[in-house]
Amino acid sequence: MVTYAQKAAENLSKVREGNPLIHNITNFVVMNYTANVLLAMGASPVMAHAEEEVEEMVAFAGSLVLNIGTLSEQWVDAMITAGERATALDTPIILDPVGSGATPFRTEAAKKILKRTRVKVIRGNASEILSLRDAQSVTRGVDSVHTVDEAAAASSLLAGELATTLAITGPVDLVTDGSRVLHVANGHPMMPYVTGTGCSATAVVGAFAAVDNDSVTAAATALAFFGLAGERAGKQAQGPGSFMIGLLDALYTMTPEELQAGARIDEG
Repeated sequence: MVTYAQKAAENLSKVREGNPLIHNITNFVVMNYTANVLLAMGASPVMAHAEEEVEEMVAFAGSLVLNIGTLSEQWVDAMITAGERATALDTPIILDPVGSGATPFRTEAAKKILKRTRVKVIRGNASEILSLRDAQSVTRGVDSVHTVDEAAAASSLLAGELATTLAITGPVDLVTDGSRVLHVANGHPMMPYVTGTGCSATAVVGAFAAVDNDSVTAAATALAFFGLAGERAGKQAQGPGSFMIGLLDALYTMTPEELQAGARIDEG
């Protein structure tokens, strides 16, 4: 039987061999860094958000990553247009509901995308994930005011209701599709000090989902890879600036064998 660590190594090898195109409709703050993360790991990024071309672009893609970090009505429309095309093509859609719960506009946009498209994985912090179900859940900007443990009880129910896989990130990540639950213990305390690490983690999930049809293992192994790269970067970093560059280097240099040895993914 293949272990989760072995699956992580296999997925990384498949990404590097296949160089899948990952279509990102993401926010202005993280576009450059997210693109560099995908390039470093071996995927091919495209940042196309004009509604006039997203249907054509997503037809070439291995997955579609939707990130609501810097929203406008036009961007929501483009996300839905791309998402509907991806749904028709059975292309994996990964949603990052950045700041959902902070304002009605963000929360409603995330729920609208979920209603109109078939999202395979939602990657967010605990507060963002909880906001998709509980009208009383709030978040502080893009920062979580809930812990992963607080979201754990509701996450399986919500995954079932939304018919998707939830990847809730924190000190220990939780991934569930409503029946299976995996925990990922890779990561580094400096990761929250670099803008775009969460959004980049979502893009990495998109890359792994392009080569792994199992959304639970795709999400968990992607988070293990990204978290382990953070651990390696943290050993050399003097602060957030060097950590940011070190993370790109770690994503580029990590071998599948090193990922298999270092991935910490557990069931239950």
